[in-house]
Order: sequence, then structure tokens, then C-alpha cells
Amino acid sequence: MKFYNVKKRESVEIPESECKKVVYKRETSKGVQERYAVRAQDDDGTNLTKFLKKADYDKLSCPAE
Repeated sequence: MKFYNVKKRESVEIPESECKKVVYKRETSKGVQERYAVRAQDDDGTNLTKFLKKADYDKLSCPAE
């Protein structure tokens, strides 16, 4: 899976087996908003996050956090 590393200022490739799926929920005036993301950590220790559409999120085989 491709992530953008802000420290390195370049895209990095992380194997899907090292990624974790996350759902961020927050309360708004219209109800609960859910954002779907994948988290990983680069070899230099940088935390990486990539936000996805729900359809793409459901297709991934990595474990949920």
C-alpha cells in the first residue's frame, strides 16, 4: 500500500500485512461521522495514515485495530 511520508517528502510502499485498519468516529450536530483509514509505521519510525472510501476499506485484508 502506498503512503506519503511527510518527513522524507516522498511516497513509500508498505506491505499490506504491516498495516492496520482504523475507523475514526466523532459526534457532529447531524449525527456520528465515521472516517475510514489505514495506519502503518515506516522504517524510520514515522507514523503514516491514509484515509479511504468505505468500499476500499472493506476490500482490504489487513487486521482492524
